Amino acid sequence: MDSPNSREPKTPQKIIRDTIELCADCDTCRTLMDEECTFFPEVYRLWDREKEDGIPITEKELRNLAELCTLCGLCPCPNIPSGIMEAKSLYIDKEGLPLAIRLLTDVPRMARVCGTFPRLVNALQSSKTVGPLLRRLTRVHPEREIPSVPGQNFFQWAAKRGLTCRKESSRNVAYFAGCTAGYLFPQVGRATVEVLERNGMNVYVPPQECCGMPHLVEGNRTATLQVVRSNLEQLQDPVHKGEDLVCSCPTCGFFMKVLLKDRTYYSEAYQRSINAGEDEIKIPHPSPGSKEHMVLRKSTYQRILKDDGYFSSLDPMARIGLAEHISDAGEYLARLHAEGRFDTDFSSIPERMVYFAPCHQREQKIGSPYPDLLALIPGITIEPVGGLDCCGMGGNFGFKADFHVKSLAVGRPLMEKIREKAPQGIITDCMSCSLQFRHALPYPVFHPMEILARAYRDS
Repeated sequence: MDSPNSREPKTPQKIIRDTIELCADCDTCRTLMDEECTFFPEVYRLWDREKEDGIPITEKELRNLAELCTLCGLCPCPNIPSGIMEAKSLYIDKEGLPLAIRLLTDVPRMARVCGTFPRLVNALQSSKTVGPLLRRLTRVHPEREIPSVPGQNFFQWAAKRGLTCRKESSRNVAYFAGCTAGYLFPQVGRATVEVLERNGMNVYVPPQECCGMPHLVEGNRTATLQVVRSNLEQLQDPVHKGEDLVCSCPTCGFFMKVLLKDRTYYSEAYQRSINAGEDEIKIPHPSPGSKEHMVLRKSTYQRILKDDGYFSSLDPMARIGLAEHISDAGEYLARLHAEGRFDTDFSSIPERMVYFAPCHQREQKIGSPYPDLLALIPGITIEPVGGLDCCGMGGNFGFKADFHVKSLAVGRPLMEKIREKAPQGIITDCMSCSLQFRHALPYPVFHPMEILARAYRDS
C-alpha cells in the first residue's frame, strides 16, 4: 500500500521541500559542495535559519532554489538533480517560460536570425542606445559580452563541403556538433572535422537538433522532449549501421550518455532484451567494460526500480542505443591512440598552456583524455588545473543579471589558480567554460581540437 505522503499532489514546492529535507538529513554536501555550487550553500542556509531561528522557508525562496541548480552533475546524490529537473518543469508548466529565457536557450533560432542580419545584430549589440535595451530584454548582465554569431555557421560550412551526405565507407564517423560548435564557435566544429579526417575518417554530419540540455536546465519540458525525440530518430541510422558517433561538447555528451540513459535499464523493454527471469531485474555491472549483470529480485524492487524518470515517455532502447554508442571526441581519439591508429605526426607548438576538464566531461567517467593527447605535440607544455573546481558559468546561468555575481564567486578559486600559473593559453573542451574564462581572464582560450588541428596543419 502506498504511504499517505505518496498520494499527496506533486507540486514543485513539495519536491524542493523534500529535496531540502533529504539534503539536511544527509548533510554530506554541506562541506563537500560549499565552494563548487550555488545550490547547496543556500539549501543549508535556509534550513539552518528555519531550525535555529524559526524563520520558515518561503515559497519565493523555494522557487529561487530551483534556479540555482545548473545540473552540473557534481553532486553525489542522483535524487537531487532529478528532483530539481521535475520541479523546474512543474514551475514552467504553471508560469510559462519568460521570453528572455526562450531567447537565451534557443541558440539555433537566435543564430539563424543573427546569421541573416549579422551587421544589423552586431550594430544593435554595440549601440550605446539599443545595446542596453537588448540586454534588458534578454536579462543579460550589463558586464557580460553577448557572443557574436559568425556569418557562416558550422552546419552551413559542412553542407558546402558535402559532409551532410554519408559516404560509403567502413570508417564513417558521425559527428554531433551541438549548438556551441554548430553556431557560436564553428572553428571548433571545423577543427574536429580536420582532426578526424587527418586520422583517416570520413566525417558525416547527420541532421541534428540541440541536445536538449539548455531547455532541460530551464524547465522547458516540451522543448526538451521535442529535440530529444528528434535526435533519437535522426541518430538511430548511424547507430544501427554501427558507425562511430562522436561529440566535441562535454555537455552534449553528459546529456546523452548520462542523463538520457537514467533508469532505462529498469524498463520492461530492456529486461526483455536480456532475457531477465520472471522475478529478476538485471542491471549492467558498473565495472568499466564488464559484460556481466547484477541480478535483483523483482518482487522486492519493482516498485522503486522502474523507468519512470524525466525521459520515460521516450523509447528506452533508443535512449540506451544512443547513450552507449556516442563517444566524447577526446575519448574516441584516446581509443584510436591505444589501438595504435592515432596520427602523431605533429609540428611543434612551443607554448605553455593550462588544461581545465569541465564538470560535464568529468561526470562521464571517461578519465581526462585530452592532456595525454596534447602532450604528444612536440614543444607544448600542458598543466592540468582545477581538480574538482567549477568555472561557475553553468550554461546560461552566468549571463543572467540575477546570478552573474554568484557565477563569478563560484569560479573565483579556479580563476585564481589559473592566474597563478600565468599561462600562454587556456584549453578546455567546454564552450560555456570558455565564455567564463574569456570574461574573467586575460588569456586566449582554445578547444583541445583547435590545438590538435593546429599541430597537424603546420606539420
